[in-house]
Amino acid sequence: MSATTANAAAAVLDVRSISMNFGGLRALNEVDLQVRQGEIVALIGPNGAGKTTFFNCITGIYVPTEGTVHVTPRDGRTVTVNGLKASQVTALGMSRTFQNIRLFPTMSVLENVMIGRHCRTRAGILGALLRDPKTRAEEQRIVEESYALLKSVNLHQHYKDEARNLPYGAQRRLEIARALATEPFLLCLDEPAAGMNPQETHELKELVIEIRERHELSVLLIEHDMSMVMSLSDRIYVMEYGSKIAEGTPEEVSKNPGVIKAYLGEESHA
Repeated sequence: MSATTANAAAAVLDVRSISMNFGGLRALNEVDLQVRQGEIVALIGPNGAGKTTFFNCITGIYVPTEGTVHVTPRDGRTVTVNGLKASQVTALGMSRTFQNIRLFPTMSVLENVMIGRHCRTRAGILGALLRDPKTRAEEQRIVEESYALLKSVNLHQHYKDEARNLPYGAQRRLEIARALATEPFLLCLDEPAAGMNPQETHELKELVIEIRERHELSVLLIEHDMSMVMSLSDRIYVMEYGSKIAEGTPEEVSKNPGVIKAYLGEESHA
């Protein structure tokens, strides 16, 4: 996406001055962030900067101490996320992966993706018990859609395997497929390339670009691989000690003295 197109697009995520306190510790300090329709936005910073805490605040795991989180789903209405449960945020259309992979290890690859469809199913307890034609048709549709998502991340050949038996990189892709099963307008990826080799990281970057186009969604990612961040992102936000210290295009951020100092230290920068 070009800078002009990104600037013209509407914001699907609008975070205003959120702070998060844990007792006497201020983990986030008045952080602002926007993700526009169709953008890939990176959130970077040294370890302990507050990036995952930020993700937890916008996805309903934490309730921010201060500030507001607004999202604009595909239906065009603007919703305040503060106080909503994580399941409600997912139902709105904001899904995420985690820094530490959270799959159901003894369930099949296909079943892991099918679970992601739960927030979009209509059959209730009665339908599950009676197994009426409408419920059976919905279950078949879930199977077909889940298999299609596995195919899109090149895991369809493993659909019967237990998730724990997949290689590490494949488990990462499976977690992304499960997140896509919720039909998100915004996909939040928490260190998706962690533990990957250079080839796997390159393939992941291509996958994220393909996902953005195919599913017409926006992406917000936390990532430490700067090569991937700089080549993938439309815009970048930089955090340090719970505060935002910079934002801009990859070129602008890479030349920002505050960012260089945060990563290399003042003496190295000098």
